[in-house]
Amino acid sequence: MAGRIPLVLLACVSFNPITHQHMELFELARDHMHQTGLYRVAGGIVSPVGDDYGKQGLVASKHRLAMSRLALQSSDWVSIDDWESQQEDWRETVYCSPTVVPQLKLLCGADFMDTFKVPGLVGRFELVCVSRGSLQPDRAIHESDLLSRHWRSICLVREWVHNEISATEVRRALWRGQSVKYLLPDSVIDYIREHKTEQRR
Repeated sequence: MAGRIPLVLLACVSFNPITHQHMELFELARDHMHQTGLYRVAGGIVSPVGDDYGKQGLVASKHRLAMSRLALQSSDWVSIDDWESQQEDWRETVYCSPTVVPQLKLLCGADFMDTFKVPGLVGRFELVCVSRGSLQPDRAIHESDLLSRHWRSICLVREWVHNEISATEVRRALWRGQSVKYLLPDSVIDYIREHKTEQRR
């Protein structure tokens, strides 16, 4: 890895709750970036969005942070950053110039690509986007004039073993009292059970 560009992968989504699929994104992205021969992934950062993000059913950030910490106890390279979730108002992710060492790239799944169709976001951020099941980021790029203009800033990673875990479906199952065993880390399931009577924001 000597002589390679140090790289940090940053994921800024709701993590509502964090799932095995969220954690797998980091592993897939790190393997891919190492295989390019250009980068050495120095770390990964989970940064849950703030409470004012405006997503329906968004659990309070203190719970999303706690669940993320529990889920990532087994990781020796991905950590939690609470800056974004602690802001009183929702803030756009802070941009870091690609000339800064280590480089910072935003990590996302293909289901998140629509977010980057907003003018002003794509082009300022370098992305690492992982396919998710039938969702292929190259198709989203092809169908968007904005994304296609900035295709050089988007690194596409293929998910070879399809993982269809969806935080939305996990929340639905929890609401209906159905099992989410093996979809979430056991520590996160235990946390949800312990705090299920607390009100959402």
